[in-house]
Amino acid sequence: MTEVEIRGILSSNLKKYRNYRKFSQAELAEKLDISIPFLSDVENGRKWISPLTLVKLASALDIEPYELFKPENAVSPEITTALTNWSNDIVEAVTQTVKNIQTCYLTQGNVPPEN
Repeated sequence: MTEVEIRGILSSNLKKYRNYRKFSQAELAEKLDISIPFLSDVENGRKWISPLTLVKLASALDIEPYELFKPENAVSPEITTALTNWSNDIVEAVTQTVKNIQTCYLTQGNVPPEN
C-alpha cells in the first residue's frame, strides 16, 4: 500500500466519522486544538497528523485510532452480499408473519384496533 492510498483511507474515514458524530470541521478542530485549515488539509489528504493528534482525534470521535486507517473494503464483497441478502430475508419473513397474523385475526371475525 502506498502513502497516497493510506492518506486516502485516513481522509475518507476521518470525514465519515466526523459526519457520523455530526461535528463540523470547526467543532472538531476546536476539540483537537488545531486550525480548521489544517483539519481540512488532513481530510483532503494533503497533510499528516501527529501521533498525539491521532489519539485526540480518535478519542473525540469515540473510536480506536486504528479505525481511521481501516480500508472500506476490509469486509469482503462476498460477506457484504451475504449480510445484505440475510437482512432482506429477515425483512421478508417478518412482513409475511405480520400478514399471516392479520389474516388470521380477520378470519376470526375480529376488527383491527384503530390507531
